[in-house]
Amino acid sequence: MHQEAGQSAQVVREQLKTNATRMRALGARLREMQPRAVVTVGRGSSDHAATFAQYLIETRQGVMTSSAAPSVSSLYHATPDMQGVVCLAISQSGKSPDLLTAIEGAKAAGAFVIALVNDDASPLAKLADEVIPLGAGPEISVAATKSYIASLSAIVHLVAEWSQDQALMANLAGLPDGLADAWTADWSAAAGVLQPAQNLFVIGRGVGFGVAQEMALKFKETCGLHAEAFSAAEVRHGPMALVGPGFPILALSQNDQSRAGVDELVSEFIERGAQVLLAGGSQAAQVQASVRHLPAQDADPVLEPILYAQSFYRMVNALALSRGFDPDRPPHLNKVTETV
Repeated sequence: MHQEAGQSAQVVREQLKTNATRMRALGARLREMQPRAVVTVGRGSSDHAATFAQYLIETRQGVMTSSAAPSVSSLYHATPDMQGVVCLAISQSGKSPDLLTAIEGAKAAGAFVIALVNDDASPLAKLADEVIPLGAGPEISVAATKSYIASLSAIVHLVAEWSQDQALMANLAGLPDGLADAWTADWSAAAGVLQPAQNLFVIGRGVGFGVAQEMALKFKETCGLHAEAFSAAEVRHGPMALVGPGFPILALSQNDQSRAGVDELVSEFIERGAQVLLAGGSQAAQVQASVRHLPAQDADPVLEPILYAQSFYRMVNALALSRGFDPDRPPHLNKVTETV
């Protein structure tokens, strides 16, 4: 896991070069199509990448985007009308049976299928109308790392070309260097707080929420640590009742419209005695008593959560080892999940 996560910067560097022409053409095709909606399909880390895609597509393109429930096709054999809809399928292996059934159903219902997949010879790639290779290379650890980062960078690339956002394209070109720097960021303060923990919340909002979901999953699968991801808005609707003295919180705060709300929430957590770990956030939030600030780079707000994920992977690998777990071989899990 440590070795593969450390390859993310080079993976993204090569991906951006390899996919440049393909993405340009696909962006033009999407502008011509003017899809009425986007439906995403993915499981686990891939579904968390889809959450990131939803926020990015809806805020940059104004196209309604939602996550499909693969069971609708694989279990209930129902096929919603998908004429004029883009189906964005995200997968590392491209082999999970329920995902393939969902894509077959989407195509039969009229969807235009774009596959973001690491194995471009997989059954998913063969089903898709367009394939965007993630280019992460072999990923042996069960816990996805570089393939998740590669999914996020490919999503940004696709949306930047679709929206013809030249500023985002220019900033995306600097992502590989940003990832290399993020890999060296010292998040050991988080490992110190979380080594004895049993439960925690991971908080994000907007484009940061999908990364919060990914972090919560990694805590569970690699560290045996019960973690739940919540939107900075949603956590006030019930889950806040669990937060008290010593309760650990990992909060992500990219520099966009969501920052003020996350800062306010951090103050509420501190008032309740929580142990707050903060990536990003305003200067005022960072220096509050009881806040442990995790070093994070300033970047395009769309890219900042991706950099948080890269720093997190190094920390969570070390945390797993300190808690006596093998992060490469989580119990009861396989690389390809054979859900039907």
